[in-house]
Amino acid sequence: MNVPANLKYTKDHEWVLVEGAIATVGITDFAQGELGDIVYVEVETEGETLEQEAIFGTVEAVKTVSDLYLPLSGEIVEFNTLLESEPEKVNSDPYGDGWMVKVKISNPEQLDGLLDDAAYKALIGG
Repeated sequence: MNVPANLKYTKDHEWVLVEGAIATVGITDFAQGELGDIVYVEVETEGETLEQEAIFGTVEAVKTVSDLYLPLSGEIVEFNTLLESEPEKVNSDPYGDGWMVKVKISNPEQLDGLLDDAAYKALIGG
């Protein structure tokens, strides 16, 4: 199971990469493996400011649809439009081309509540 050490994680299996005031968010390798083949990613919250743990979109796999929860409060400033035509990137490259949204962080203190790689590995039994 791939759990990069440079990222933060949530109990809902999202990952966060912080670069200055912007956080890139996606779902973890564990999550995409549990979901199976992803066929559609829907994010209609671009331009909106949401609270931490608000639903920012959904990911649809062959057998299920799952909500996506925002790990940090902030404004959704970008959606990865590549996923409109190639949602399978979430399966093949969850920490790279499979990222979902970029968020302008409004409350940096919330980062302290996220899991590091060791805590996330413990959560998923890795």
